[in-house]
Amino acid sequence: MAAGEEEEFQPHRTGEVNVFEFLQIPAMMFPDQEILVTAEVRLTYGQLAERVGRLAAALQQAGARPGERVAVLDVNSHRYVEAYLAAAALGGAFIPLNYRAKAEELAYMIETGRAGTLFYGERYRELLPPEGTGVQRYVALEASGGEGLAHEALIESLAVSQGGAEFAPHPVAEDDTAILMFTSGTTARPKGVNLTHGDFTLYVTNTVEMADGTGRGTMLMVMPLYHIAGATNILTSLFSGRRLVLHPQFDAGEWLKTVAAEGVTHTFLVPTMIKKLLDHPGFGGSDLSSLQNVAYGGAPMPVPVIREAIERFPGHVGFVNAFGQTETTSTLTVLGPDDHRLSGSPEEIEAKTRRLASVGRALPDVEIQIAGDEGAALPQGAVGEIWVRTERLMKGYEGQGAAPLQGEGWHATGDMGWLDEEGYLFIAGRKDDMIIRGGENISPAEVESVLHAHPAVDDAAVIGVPDLEWGQRVAAAIVLRPGAQAGADELTAFVQERLASFKKPELVRFFDDLPKTATGKVIKREIAPLLEAAAQEER
Repeated sequence: MAAGEEEEFQPHRTGEVNVFEFLQIPAMMFPDQEILVTAEVRLTYGQLAERVGRLAAALQQAGARPGERVAVLDVNSHRYVEAYLAAAALGGAFIPLNYRAKAEELAYMIETGRAGTLFYGERYRELLPPEGTGVQRYVALEASGGEGLAHEALIESLAVSQGGAEFAPHPVAEDDTAILMFTSGTTARPKGVNLTHGDFTLYVTNTVEMADGTGRGTMLMVMPLYHIAGATNILTSLFSGRRLVLHPQFDAGEWLKTVAAEGVTHTFLVPTMIKKLLDHPGFGGSDLSSLQNVAYGGAPMPVPVIREAIERFPGHVGFVNAFGQTETTSTLTVLGPDDHRLSGSPEEIEAKTRRLASVGRALPDVEIQIAGDEGAALPQGAVGEIWVRTERLMKGYEGQGAAPLQGEGWHATGDMGWLDEEGYLFIAGRKDDMIIRGGENISPAEVESVLHAHPAVDDAAVIGVPDLEWGQRVAAAIVLRPGAQAGADELTAFVQERLASFKKPELVRFFDDLPKTATGKVIKREIAPLLEAAAQEER
């Protein structure tokens, strides 16, 4: 369809949109517009829609039923995106799997998610689950599937009568699951979060405008697509006409090269990625002139890191801190570009500097309340659990029924925090992570923020270890910067100078690195036994 024929397309009502249509609609109007780029291919809307349509039809022919649950185990690729959208076209649920998970964890997720089809990358073949998990067909993402099916072979296997942009997606209801996404499981076994076609429709249509055939910039995506930021950025880029450049995984050097080569305007990074860019020897000489917007999130951002980024990235770059959860279809609050520009009167600069430690203010479709132990709303400045209310809350956890809600539809996030007088939200850490020492509540995030400000500290994680006298003691796991030196006493004194004395670490241990998820969240359950053992030795 030509650019001037948009009026001929009749979209579904909002409540009936299948997420496949976020590709299908612009593909019908602008088939020749380039939309997806990887190291292997450059695809237009029309080409991508044709491939997705063929894949969906071929899966049907191979036995996949309407409503099929389709899992993928691999790094980012155009084929990954195609599997995602083909699952939606079939009216099914997509299950993006964490390729960092162990075989036992993967088997649990696949069986819990009831995946009937599993796409896999060759490097992960040995992690494929044993018989009994319910998988009916395996599809190799590389050229050869051996004895099974192969992605490209499926696409080329038949002449699809209703292929490409004209492929008729299976009808879906607003509350049908579009993605079953498993949480990172940093403290317990991952939970399967059911996000619906309606959830994604609300998020996408509230975030971007539909493609109009003009250039909307270029998005460089390095987040793993099993993360909610990956899933949502795929859809918003496709729907808005923002060209999407995919990297298999994050590499600082390749990221810098690609920004220059592809004229990247937008990107999403986690704090550890930003730090690796700043530390890369080629950062200062890289051409970042095209870059307009750097969004970040997924893990707490150390203030010294974002301060350095503001100083060293080109001045025209707008930074955006996006805080959200898988359970809420991504973003809840935003700290926008103006909040990151440290200019104005001395009072304004002081306020902006202080608020760099926040995650910004609620989006228009989100309400936030800070709740006390009994669920009552707390006043500004008081630390409590962050409760949110939004129409794009998950349908529920897989196998656990509807989403658990507090009174009047509030979702308890499990995060602790507080609101300032202007509605900026500050995160105090996970509820389960809070340290209670002698009746005093201590936020690990607050102590970690101070430790990150020490010039010798590269990374820090704070937990509570059991103590007979105080109930818990503050313990810190520290990674020093290369070549830097600092002792436990120095770091303890550094914290005590800046926080109440009872918040200072009483136990400090040094590590070469800290275990983390792909999004940069420290896996504290792996550190806790080491610090607890150290505490036992000191008794």
